[in-house]
Amino acid sequence: MRVRIFDTTLRDGEQSPGVSLAPEQKLTIAKKLDELGVDAIEAGFPLVSDGERKAIKMIISENLSAEICGLTRANKKDIDAAIDVGLKYIHTFIATSDIHLQYKLKLSRDEVLAKAIEAVEYGKSHGLQVEFSAEDATRSDREFLKKVFGEVAKAGADRIDIPDTVGYSTPQYMAEITKDAIEVTKLPVSVHCHNDFGLAVANAISGIQAGAQCAHVTINGIGERAGNASLEEFVMSLQCLQFGEKYETGIKTELLYDTSRFVSKLIGMPVQPNKAIVGENAFGHESGIHTHGVLSNPLTYEPISPELVGRSRWLQVGKHAGIHGMNAMLGEYGLQPDKEQANQILDKVKNLGDQGKHVTEVELLAIASEVMKERGLKRIVQLTGFSVSTGIGTMPYAFVKLNIDGKEFSATDHGVGPVDASLNAIQKITGKISEVRIKDYGLASISGGSNALCEVTIKVEDAQGNNASAKSVGEDIVTTSVQAVIEGLNRIMLKKLLKEKKVGN
Repeated sequence: MRVRIFDTTLRDGEQSPGVSLAPEQKLTIAKKLDELGVDAIEAGFPLVSDGERKAIKMIISENLSAEICGLTRANKKDIDAAIDVGLKYIHTFIATSDIHLQYKLKLSRDEVLAKAIEAVEYGKSHGLQVEFSAEDATRSDREFLKKVFGEVAKAGADRIDIPDTVGYSTPQYMAEITKDAIEVTKLPVSVHCHNDFGLAVANAISGIQAGAQCAHVTINGIGERAGNASLEEFVMSLQCLQFGEKYETGIKTELLYDTSRFVSKLIGMPVQPNKAIVGENAFGHESGIHTHGVLSNPLTYEPISPELVGRSRWLQVGKHAGIHGMNAMLGEYGLQPDKEQANQILDKVKNLGDQGKHVTEVELLAIASEVMKERGLKRIVQLTGFSVSTGIGTMPYAFVKLNIDGKEFSATDHGVGPVDASLNAIQKITGKISEVRIKDYGLASISGGSNALCEVTIKVEDAQGNNASAKSVGEDIVTTSVQAVIEGLNRIMLKKLLKEKKVGN
């Protein structure tokens, strides 16, 4: 069965507290969603603002493959606003639960039913595709809900949507009312689930199993309060779990991680590390038992291959680490300690872990170099030229020249400060070479006074999700930052080089 993916990141997702997108930002996300393969994009709520209307017009003008939908309340004013921006498809709604009728709408059930019918008829009379949504459906009287759905179907609705507006449903009840809606309307049914009790994806899947053909979802599960059903979790569950029936979507799953990171960065909402599918730790392993198993056969401790969603697995050392995982991490940098050296390195790692310290890749490589008396890792990237210019009333800019594997590259860029300008210039070069991007940047002071030392930690990542960390200490923040980034680039490019050689052999 083909399941339709209706993405509401740009509408319900943008209603997350603290999130507000400019029209140009909404357009860039819409393009990403279209590339990902969603079937429909809810571009916004036309009546909200001039910026919202501008964004919807811009998205429509791109002629994307996905259908473009706009939200309206069940009234002519909202629907007219949707028509004015050029929408051909609306998602119109009115609440049907008694609590909404009494305290928000102050309408009777008959009045709500009349408004629902009128909105659908008005939309259809203007040639629109109409998806009708009964807000707070899961807390509505079941018989009244069936009556509303039946009447709007007679009025000409093209689709019916069942919103679990406050995430109050259980999978069992979502299945029951989905069957109700299909029975009384004979129309395609969508489910729109919120995550207030952590059941959004489970409820959406239950609706699909009961016969719904579409789910409303958002990237990273963003949305009001606890958010919406997560697109990536929903899609991968349908694709990989055993349901007794095969479900398919049009989503290009290998783009899920990249899309997740893009949206997260643009809207300023970090993805929690333990988030399924796209969280930083979703394919990370520290426990010696787990890393040994994964190195022998990834299926021992991973339900799916990380590459399936555009990821790569990574290993972490700490007090739970084992010799196999640690050696595998060192091997990524061409370091191969003998048995005695490996045991010494592991002992030092575990001692740090027992002290409550987070043992990063930086510390592991430092410990290994000390034990093995290595001179250092092979350097592929050399900083051969660097200057910055800044001042009051002028935008800071930086010039960077790099030698990468014997070839010279240079770039100039600006930023909000000299550090930002320097990092932007470096990313300009690496984007041309190997799509390496700066993922995390941290700055800390480790001494006081006029000659205070600063410590910069950096994490870089390539297009496949491989990452490497680095650290630098110095007196000048800008220079120290650049040195940390260069060290990070060396590490990730060395890992890639060694991996390519291994594959070639």
